[in-house]
Amino acid sequence: YNLVDVYLDAVFYPRLTKEVFEQEGWHFELDEARGALTYKGVVFSEMKGAYSSPDNLLAEYSQQSLFPDTPYGLDSGGDPKEIPNLTFDKFKAFHEKYYHPSNAWVYFYGDDDPEERLRVLDAYLRDFQRIPVDSAVPLQPSFKSPRRIVRPFPVSEQNARNLKGMFTSNWLLDEAPRTELNMAFHMLEYVLLGMPGSPLRKALIDSGYGEDIAGQGLGSDIRQMYFSAGLKGINPDDAGKVEALIFKTLEKLANKGIDPLTIEAAINTIEFALRENNTGNYPRGLALMLRALTAWLYEEDPIPMIAFEQPLESVKQRIASERFFFESLIKHYLLKNPHRTSLLLKPDPDLARKEEERERDRLGKLMASLSPEDSKKIMLSVEKLRKMQQTPDSPEALAAIPTLKVSDLSRHNKVIPVELFQEKGARLLYHDIFTSDIVYVDLGFDLHLLPQELISYVPMFARALLEMGTEKEDYVSLTQRISRKTGGIHTALHTSVVKNSEKSTAWMLLRGKAMVRQVEELLAILQDVLLAPRLDDQVRFRQMVLESKARLEHAIIPSGHHILDLRLRTAFSEADWVAEQMSGISYLLFLRELEERVEKDWVQVLSALEKIRELLINRHALLLNITVDEKKWLQIQAQVEAFLDSLPYFEPILHSWKPRKSSDFEGLTIPAQVNYVGKGMNLFSHGYRFHGSAHVITRYLRNSWLWEKVRVEGGAYGAFCLFDRLSGVLTLVSYRDPNIFKTLEAFEGAAGFLKGLDLSATELTRAIVGAIGDIDRYQLPDAKGYTSMVRYLSGETEPERQRIREEVLGTTVQDFNSFGAVLEEGAESALVKILGPKSAIEEVAAKKRWGLKVFDVL
Repeated sequence: YNLVDVYLDAVFYPRLTKEVFEQEGWHFELDEARGALTYKGVVFSEMKGAYSSPDNLLAEYSQQSLFPDTPYGLDSGGDPKEIPNLTFDKFKAFHEKYYHPSNAWVYFYGDDDPEERLRVLDAYLRDFQRIPVDSAVPLQPSFKSPRRIVRPFPVSEQNARNLKGMFTSNWLLDEAPRTELNMAFHMLEYVLLGMPGSPLRKALIDSGYGEDIAGQGLGSDIRQMYFSAGLKGINPDDAGKVEALIFKTLEKLANKGIDPLTIEAAINTIEFALRENNTGNYPRGLALMLRALTAWLYEEDPIPMIAFEQPLESVKQRIASERFFFESLIKHYLLKNPHRTSLLLKPDPDLARKEEERERDRLGKLMASLSPEDSKKIMLSVEKLRKMQQTPDSPEALAAIPTLKVSDLSRHNKVIPVELFQEKGARLLYHDIFTSDIVYVDLGFDLHLLPQELISYVPMFARALLEMGTEKEDYVSLTQRISRKTGGIHTALHTSVVKNSEKSTAWMLLRGKAMVRQVEELLAILQDVLLAPRLDDQVRFRQMVLESKARLEHAIIPSGHHILDLRLRTAFSEADWVAEQMSGISYLLFLRELEERVEKDWVQVLSALEKIRELLINRHALLLNITVDEKKWLQIQAQVEAFLDSLPYFEPILHSWKPRKSSDFEGLTIPAQVNYVGKGMNLFSHGYRFHGSAHVITRYLRNSWLWEKVRVEGGAYGAFCLFDRLSGVLTLVSYRDPNIFKTLEAFEGAAGFLKGLDLSATELTRAIVGAIGDIDRYQLPDAKGYTSMVRYLSGETEPERQRIREEVLGTTVQDFNSFGAVLEEGAESALVKILGPKSAIEEVAAKKRWGLKVFDVL
């Protein structure tokens, strides 16, 4: 119950001091040199980043537009303009009222003793007295007529001539705890938007009004469900046309009926997902809790939200008995529903500047009103905050945190069963794992079969296989068939360094899953898309290019740390260079160029796609990865062999690549109010050889030095230390960061921190336990099979993994100190790259410290 103790203590007995509020929320800082006030705070920085993301704004404004009279009409994270209005007293009073056992829902998951759970709870709750807490979320009163809303969102000034907006239509539906209706709406969402060929999605994309679908579809995790759909990348003047198209499409479906195959696809997909219960890296227990809370929080029975059989069967029966079941939902809840909004987000190249000026003006007026005594109080307050931040926790406080001992940890890795053998000339990895009658199939295609100039085409080629149809069926029929007959097929890309080599392993993957009884159909679909894909549909391909471009552009601000980390690594590793050509900023530049070439030189683009298929689809170089228990494998083995027999077989020619690695110090500009700061180096090039203690050290560095200096003192929302033990590349990256130079100073101080570190035995134990927790992370059957495949591709072996575990368990303080010396040496050849607003980037460039190469990303 260690984690239970930590949670209960943190929720009911937190350290709510004024300094903690100022650190995590907001506080003033006084820049004496400039004579100016500024706002700082972790959540303040987080929400400035959130309000820089158009997709985040669209989601927030869509929900708020439907719920103006309830708490859902407010931003739970806080509007940066409003955060400085929150006082410590209000913050503390809010916690005392709402974070009280009288307002708590307590959930346990596991096979432990229920009586022991109650004893643990009693130790924390018995000192509280019951109080009345009115925390019920009211129902939103219905609108009598639709409402229209126009809001601005920030874009960069360099995009002023190419302004593209976003539009959604939004509807308030019914209460989420109505389990049958909830299930029906999930199916209807899939019918309308879930597949590339879904009727509403297809109508919007085919219109040419925009670049990609906007809106989150069904929102069902709050008291009243809602639905949102639209387009991004539109001319704002076309918003009315988009809205008219949405209603025209819905009316056509309601009056003429929905294709029964589309309905069959939705039923199969939703039912498969419910039965598989694949929560990815997210623990199943937590996923169940969140589903239960959808009803429980609103005084409804939580069990029906978990036990899906009854509502699923009920909806299936109604679909079978009512010919126009979904059509009636469309009429009642969408077409005849006055409680809807039309939301247009218009791009404003001046918005970021105006927000900055508004904040400066507000602070300037406050500064002008300060007396010398007031200024002194601010400085003393900041000084007190800094003292708190820089004072380490006492040994007594650290000892109070429950923790495991190293002796409690297993000395042995969890071993994933794997067999490697040749099957019809292909390599086959097989994992004998219980999968609840589901077969997981991964087809791997070696990208080294391609010349370098074709690498950036691969993601679009992979999409084309599944989303452009085949010689026998168009893409609507193909995507319907995938959803009707399987648990889904999707593409993935994998790159990594090969152990003890500077070479990369790079693969395009087709990943499918199906019930054992569906495997024949799954393999038939894979055969069709590999042997007879339709690649020559210029219009459809252009649509997909626009979608991919829009998605990547909209991902940069919310995922800036990932984009920057990958960009840093390209200078040191071929594998990361390849990955960046297929998913990073280089890929975005390629997509922008490809958009034009599809129009002007389609013959050349088609030739590239066909060349990839000719070179890549080769059984001789294929890797097949299958995860299912042995009994089921024996049932499907003959079908797998027949599938392999159908694929071309010829002697492969593998290509070596010459990456155009960039060692530039870069400033990458985006229309954001925060920065992402990164520093990267290759430790192997300085003689370091990987030792398992690095897992412990880099994790500790992230959670101690970087946490304290970049997040706690600097006000960034996050900071990361990422080390690839195969390539030797280490990066330090910040997330939603108000600083640049201060963060770089923290990065520079990391080596000295480790060199001088003197950990207590308790702190060292806690660091080792945390690293083992990462190594032994929770995995479902499909993830185990995939992880084993990735290890095979990079040349990792179980004996080596066991050695690394033993090194982790045996980590010493001396290992920390030695790693600090390596980090100090590596920093001499480190690269710096910064992603952030143009004004901040130009300020750094003006100092001419690194010869920063500046270019606009968005």
